Formats: sequence, structure tokens, C-alpha cells
Amino acid sequence: MTEIMDTARVRAAHERFVTTGQVSSRAVRSIVADSWRRSQRSGVDPEVQNAPVDMGGNDLTGYRSSLALAAAMPVVRDLLVAPGADAGWVTALTDDVGRMLWVEGDLSLRRRVEGVGFVEGGVWREDSAGTNALGTALATDQPVQVVETEHYARKVQPWNCTAVPIHAASGQVLGVLDVTGGSMVASGLVMSLVRATVAAVEAELARVAPPTDKHPVIVLSGTTTARLRVLTTPTVHISGTDVRLSLRHAELLLLLARHPAGLSADELAVLLSEHELSDVTVRAEVSRLRRLVGPLLSESRPYRLTAPLRTDVDMVHALLDTGDVDAALTAYPGPVLPRSVAPGVERIRDELAADVRAAVLASPLPGVVSRWLASDAGADDWQAWERLAWLAPKGSPVHVRAVGRLDLLGHRLGAPRHA
Repeated sequence: MTEIMDTARVRAAHERFVTTGQVSSRAVRSIVADSWRRSQRSGVDPEVQNAPVDMGGNDLTGYRSSLALAAAMPVVRDLLVAPGADAGWVTALTDDVGRMLWVEGDLSLRRRVEGVGFVEGGVWREDSAGTNALGTALATDQPVQVVETEHYARKVQPWNCTAVPIHAASGQVLGVLDVTGGSMVASGLVMSLVRATVAAVEAELARVAPPTDKHPVIVLSGTTTARLRVLTTPTVHISGTDVRLSLRHAELLLLLARHPAGLSADELAVLLSEHELSDVTVRAEVSRLRRLVGPLLSESRPYRLTAPLRTDVDMVHALLDTGDVDAALTAYPGPVLPRSVAPGVERIRDELAADVRAAVLASPLPGVVSRWLASDAGADDWQAWERLAWLAPKGSPVHVRAVGRLDLLGHRLGAPRHA
């Protein structure tokens, strides 16, 4: 009875949201409500939306065989596809932009989900298909389950899905592993199975394709690698374990990663606070941090890391440098440590946000600009809406939406209407 009531409440909340834009935090999980908002800002139509299929045939075959993830498919087939044939679920493995590379499993279910674009070559990012486990896992860089009416597009609401991002040793998101099916897929047991499969996939990828000089990593004990995340929940991956960080410890690691030559206590104090921060306070925080990360942080002064520390900020910059703005947006779920008021962190945050925005405004692809506009940072970006209106074919739904948003923003600012 509880599950039925919950489903009914979410369905009612979904109906209210698509008609009024309002959602109750009591009726819907925050991760779902946030995803609905992103889906709406992206212009996803909950009534008719099918995920677009942008690659197929020989193009898809050649593309996926060139990816590191190809080496992981035997593991996925053993641990997820084979069990799914009996359990009645479909397994999908995507790339880092949400494109389905392989879709395998229960044949009957595969035929049923083909009608909504759940096929090899289909793109299931939130801005393409609305709220769904693999798209939301990409957007948040965390494991996600989406149950029935939590999906934004009504056509997908008969199903449940569980998805977990796959990372390279450097911290880069390589793709997402997803299971879609009936009520069993919404269970904690299936989430544990998908997470365990992803751990096995990441181990296999590390075995067959060790890190290269292109993505330097820290070797602390054997083959252990370290990486820092500051664009999502502050975490350092060290000695094979993810360690949650306090805001202060995340600030310290980020600043030390940015200054590999090291920083004195005085320099750290200036970068950490606009107000006077004593050397004693800095030393105490560094001491506590050292107990968490061990040999990653040297005991000598100036304070420094014992090897380069790969951060998710570095990953976004690297993708921008290669011109892959679409992948950079996937790797940029939000601002750097948004609660931090440390001057040094604010500088890093502002620099990254400016670089991402500049790359978006220079992009010739309407889809890239639309993804930026679907983010919290880009929602009211006048120049980006102008760019989208200019790029999109005149009279197309995307063009009409961009012009409508410009008119709305212009009304607030007293600017003239757009044609």
C-alpha cells in the first residue's frame, strides 16, 4: 500500500510540475526534483519525448570499438547481462555523453523499450530524454535509481532504472552502466549488483590500460591512485577508498594541487580567508588533513603534495583544451566548492566558470549551448540565449524557445522584444 501511495503522490507531483513548474519537496526526492527542473529548462517535452538516436551501423561499431570501455564488455556480460536474461532486465553501457554503446539483455523488454529510443546509438542525457537514471547519473556523477513516475517523460514511466557512472583512474567519467526493467530493478539488491559490476569494470580497465603520462596519477602504495573531486561532494580517492572531506580539507587539497611547489602557512592563510588566520590554525588543519591522506601530504615545509594530484577541475580544463565542449559540460556538474568563501578557491571557481561559459558561447553547436542553458549557471544567461537563437533554424522549436526566453528576460530588464 505504501508503494502505491508513493507512486500516486509522485505522479500527482509530476502532473503539477509539468503544468505549473512547481514541485513539492515532500512528494519528490530532491535529486529527482532537481532533474525535472533541468529537463524542463532543456525544453524536453514530457508528453512526446523520445531519446534521439544519433549514431548507428558501421559508424557506431567503429566508434565503440575505439573506446577503452570495449574491453569491459565481457565483464558486464558475465555480471549483468546473463543474470538479466532470467530476471527480465536490459543492460546498457554508455559513453561519457550518454550515448548507448551496447544494449543487451531480455529480448522481450528490448523490443518494448525500442519505441522510446532505448537502443544502441540513442542519447539519454537529461537534456535529450529528461530525467532517467543514466542521464541523471551523468549529470550528478553519482549512482542513481529512478522509479516509474519519477521519469520526466511519460513514455518511460512504466519502467525502473538503476545507473552508476564509470570512472578512469584519473577520475574522468568514461560512461554509465544502466539496468532497466520492472520492479526488481528499483531494489537495493540491483543497485549493489550494478555498483559491484562497475567496480569490476574499473579494475579491468586499469589492468588492460594503465594510466599514461597524459593523465598523471599518484602512486602511493603499489598501484593505488589518488584524485580529488570538488565539483560534486568533496572527496579524495586514495588507497583504493573514497574519503569524504570537510570543506576546509577540500580547500586545502585543492589549493595545494594548484600550487605543486608548495605553500607556506602564511600563504595558505591568505588563500583560505579574507580575515586574519593564524599560523597555528593553519598548522592544525594541515595536521588533521595529513591524518586522512597520509603520504599524499609531505611533512616538510612549505606544505606540498608528494606528487601531482588529479582534480575534476583539471579534467574540465583538459577537455576544453581539446575543444570537446560537450564532454566538458558533462564533467562540469556545478561550481567548484560552492559553499567556500576562501579567496583562493573563489578564484579557481570563477576561472573555471568563465572558461566553460566562453567555450559554450564560441561553440557552433546548438545542443552544446542548450546544455549550458539547462544548467543553474546558464539558465538566465542572456548572451547564451542570443547565441542559441542565432544558431537554431528560424522557426524551429529551439529557436522559438530561445526567442521566448529572451523576451521574458528582456521584459524583466526593459529591453526590446526579439524577432
